[in-house]
Amino acid sequence: MPNVDQLNNSIDIIDKIKTLPALASFDEKDIKELLRISKIVRYRPGDLIVDEANYDGWIYYLINGRVRIAKNDNELATLYRTGDVFGEVGGMGSGALSVSVSALDETVCLKIDLSNVDGLPNENRFVFRYAIFRGFAEVMAKRLRITTEKYLQTKEELERLRKQMDDRQ
Repeated sequence: MPNVDQLNNSIDIIDKIKTLPALASFDEKDIKELLRISKIVRYRPGDLIVDEANYDGWIYYLINGRVRIAKNDNELATLYRTGDVFGEVGGMGSGALSVSVSALDETVCLKIDLSNVDGLPNENRFVFRYAIFRGFAEVMAKRLRITTEKYLQTKEELERLRKQMDDRQ
């Protein structure tokens, strides 16, 4: 079971949040506002963070550790970089979450409920939404690159096998 702690305004936590690439442009005031609507969650190896069968409405920024992304228990990716983002893209207009995420190591995440962002003052709401969309755009670009590489490898393998079959006939 994960250990959930409400974030507080300690200097250590603020410094850790500042290391997240998508939030690097936040000043201390922005970070404190973000901390007010967020949680830091510590997971043990094997803990299920996100279940593909359940909508949870949260997005997660990886602070440290490694997580496994899977669909129907088939591994799709492993995230391990500080600032890698995963979670509920359904609240961002892209449909329901379709993967499960589990901790591979001791893992710490910054967990943000998207509905809390909508309750922020206008200037903060736009800054936070921008950071969140930017983070997801970076992840989607990375996933598209990986998918394209796998597609091309599969296509080459299929062509090689077709050629082998043609040569045998």
